[in-house]
Amino acid sequence: MLEHIDLDLSLSKDEYKARLPGLQQRLYDLEHAAYQARIPVAVVFEGWAAAGKGSTIQLLTTRLDARGFRVVFVAPPRTVETHYPWLWRFWQKVPAYGQMVIYDTSWYRRVLIDRLNAVVRPREWERAYQDIADFEEQLAADGTVIIKFWMQISKKEQRKRFKKLLRHKLTSWQVTDEDAAQHASHRTYLEIVEEMLARTDSPHAPWTIVESTDRYYTRVKVYETMIRALSERLDDGPIKLSASGAGSGQA
Repeated sequence: MLEHIDLDLSLSKDEYKARLPGLQQRLYDLEHAAYQARIPVAVVFEGWAAAGKGSTIQLLTTRLDARGFRVVFVAPPRTVETHYPWLWRFWQKVPAYGQMVIYDTSWYRRVLIDRLNAVVRPREWERAYQDIADFEEQLAADGTVIIKFWMQISKKEQRKRFKKLLRHKLTSWQVTDEDAAQHASHRTYLEIVEEMLARTDSPHAPWTIVESTDRYYTRVKVYETMIRALSERLDDGPIKLSASGAGSGQA
């Protein structure tokens, strides 16, 4: 499935600069509307290492009201967290009513990088699929809007970005051992990702695949997807995605 995604999709810089301010204002307004309606919002960013998750989140948050959102970066569980059921630490980080939480990677770590690196046993990551389904279903039943992005780049593009990051001391730390392992096992990881997308896409928690080679296209598609999801929930009328820009792309 992912190998057939058109990773050459792009936007010109001029078109991006013309459209971005309106998208930022619209999302800002929707953030406030969700707060007033007491609607919790969970925005999940997953994807290949160096696909642009961090930079996209950074752009999103520059024009949101800081009182209405928080960003959660998901690292390997700390010692104390390993003494609880594995989803316990994520229940501590779900959005409050009216709050938006943006996850820089998420509970999907269990069935992705932890599985790849054999941190968890097969029966554990297999059981985690049902845990994830139950977790997201409970959030949705309580009114949470769940927006999930998978950011897709090619192996060649990932290698190119790694080299650029590793060239400078100030950015080399961004390429971790986990990232290197992911790249070295690209074919295996691709199969793991495709299984994950197929097994966890649902009407109440759908995946949107973001073609992430071009950062302008990536950002506009993320904005438009979030605006559409929140507009539909708030009965505010979804925006119409332009044919030349970010299209539908759900898994």
